[in-house]
Amino acid sequence: MSKRKAKFTVKPLDKNVWSNAIWQVWRGKLRRLPGRPRKSLFTVVAEKLPYESLKSIERSMKTTGLPRNGVYVAHDSMGTARYVGRGRIFQRLKAHHKKYSLVLHYYSFYVLPNKSHEREVETLLIRAAGPLLEFNQRKKRVTTSAGSIRDYEAGTVYFQRHRRRRSSQSNRGRKKGGA
Repeated sequence: MSKRKAKFTVKPLDKNVWSNAIWQVWRGKLRRLPGRPRKSLFTVVAEKLPYESLKSIERSMKTTGLPRNGVYVAHDSMGTARYVGRGRIFQRLKAHHKKYSLVLHYYSFYVLPNKSHEREVETLLIRAAGPLLEFNQRKKRVTTSAGSIRDYEAGTVYFQRHRRRRSSQSNRGRKKGGA
């Protein structure tokens, strides 16, 4: 059995960003091994952090000069996504927590270097979480279809399904056959 090489190594930069009796939040950087691609879709990633750490994470990002706009997800106590959005991460997460403080316990966010892709990532997350998103009433409606190809950026190659139209002869045949 051969060992696989790791694609990256984890380098902790600050182990004291925030902590409580249960959790500790670190700030680190993923380092690529030689020969790996240099481009990454995300600049900053944070997944399922406790809401109590929000101010400390925002302060850490501000002092290190990291951008604070991107796509964010608010999770309930079981880690299920309940709200997905994009924009000013910390302001929006604070507003959602103030409104739904009994329900929302964790948050995630993703900062993308190319702002034009934020909408696409948000759309993908909304479609993946679908009916679980209780608080996305403006972006997810019962009457809205699964989505539109136009939600993605221009220049994207796509595959889309279409319902076939029945020919007028097959419709007439059904009426005569009496099904």
